[in-house]
Amino acid sequence: MATRKEELYRLIDHLDERGKKAAFDYLEYLVQRSRKKPKVWEEIDKADSDQEPLSEQELEQLNSDEGYVSRGYL
Repeated sequence: MATRKEELYRLIDHLDERGKKAAFDYLEYLVQRSRKKPKVWEEIDKADSDQEPLSEQELEQLNSDEGYVSRGYL
């Protein structure tokens, strides 16, 4: 479910000044957190390439909207 900006704005408009400050701080935290690369991706970046071609299932998932191949899918 996509979150509409208008709904976020409406919720923020109903907060008092203290609540708006808390919401601002939390949103700043979420933005910073989303910019950090998860540890598991750092480990993947360091790993040697296996040179093994992708399976049909891996290609299907890679080309999906998810954009990654999970171990649970295989």
